[in-house]
Amino acid sequence: MGSRNMDLSKSFKLATRSLLTAITKQDICKAFSSFTTAEQDFLHRLFVQNDFETLCHETQVRTALDTIEQLVEEQGLDPLFSDKTNLKDVTFKLLTTKKNEIQYLKNMLELAEEQNHLIRSRLELLKKGKVDVSGMTDVAEKLTVRGLYCGIYSNNEIHNP
Repeated sequence: MGSRNMDLSKSFKLATRSLLTAITKQDICKAFSSFTTAEQDFLHRLFVQNDFETLCHETQVRTALDTIEQLVEEQGLDPLFSDKTNLKDVTFKLLTTKKNEIQYLKNMLELAEEQNHLIRSRLELLKKGKVDVSGMTDVAEKLTVRGLYCGIYSNNEIHNP
């Protein structure tokens, strides 16, 4: 602990100790017995506040606190003033990203199901010995367009949305 920090700590302890022992609330009540309780409370707070400000001025606490505040601001250590990301923005972005990912995966699944259906159809036709090329061209075009929509390119690379 540095000497300035120790001086500040001693000053604060001295201030609080002297304020708490200088005059008690009972002393105020005895001295101003004709006042209401609210007025007595106000006088006690006023007395403590005045003593505290005087003691802080005498011990130069304000200067030390101003220096500390300046150092904190310069070093960016103040957690109350740091640039915090809005939680709602993060939640919205995460939710949007997850929804897009789910849609992408659904499209990929549909494409895979259509390709499986096409392959099964071809196998059935080959088993029967009949190959209908005219219908396959339309199906192949449909799958190619659908594949581009889902992010699959002709060289089988997957495009992440």
